[in-house]
Amino acid sequence: MARSRMSQHRPVGTPGRAGAVPALPDLPEATVARLPEYLRALHNLAETGNDTVSSEELAAAAGVNSAKLRKDLSQLGSYGTRGVGYDVALLIDQIEFVLGLTQRRAVALVGVGNLGHALAGYAGFVSRGFRIAALFDADPARVGEEINGLVVQHIDELPRVAAEERIAIGVIATPATAAQSVADQLVAAGVTSILNFAPCVLAVPDGVDVRKVDLAIELQILSFHEHRKAALTGLPPTSGPGLPPAAGGGLASPLGGSVGAGLTGLPGGLAATGTTEPAPTGSFRSTNAEAVGS
Repeated sequence: MARSRMSQHRPVGTPGRAGAVPALPDLPEATVARLPEYLRALHNLAETGNDTVSSEELAAAAGVNSAKLRKDLSQLGSYGTRGVGYDVALLIDQIEFVLGLTQRRAVALVGVGNLGHALAGYAGFVSRGFRIAALFDADPARVGEEINGLVVQHIDELPRVAAEERIAIGVIATPATAAQSVADQLVAAGVTSILNFAPCVLAVPDGVDVRKVDLAIELQILSFHEHRKAALTGLPPTSGPGLPPAAGGGLASPLGGSVGAGLTGLPGGLAATGTTEPAPTGSFRSTNAEAVGS
């Protein structure tokens, strides 16, 4: 089988070999965001014994159209072979290299409330190239607690631990009121990549990358789609016993009432966008999510 252009420079089984590593392609953000989906689908294919995959099959497994997938992979220098498709192992190797997954990156998690507990115990991080190396909180009641083999340390220990463990990524699982302070401490400790679960926008210096995960926003977007479907089909918006009409900023329904942006909180205490969750003085508590998706 013909190898892709990248494979000619970087043979399978020698990731990162001196003198064999090509320059990283300059990829659009949208392409970067899809690469992990392709990688997950490829790992599933490899686990079920597939050596090759067509662009149509891989696109369906990743939830994108095949033309978009082919364009994305061509930017990696991978074109597949006509009539055969893509070499699964080679494509895994290429994508992992581009995503920087040829080394296991150390992650520090700050905030060990309900969401922090779930994140600390999530086994999927290890299989994706990450290890939770340290847990932090400022609540004396949390410090010293053991979670999944790690002892929670006080946030004041962050600079020392970040240097010792070579922390590459910081995860913030605190309320919005504490998140900016935590981000400042992570940046001061030399961490330049942050995953933020707090419902707020962080101010960080140039050179620091932030990704935001807000479950309430995702639910509100789904609420919009439910509202739109109800309007298009002429059905009343879905409601349940004891569910009051949305207040302040809700979307007016063409059938009467209002739906949407009046959410101020979610079951379990997860704050919605535009709200804050008070935290005890001098402590971080994570947002009270019950589950973390894989």
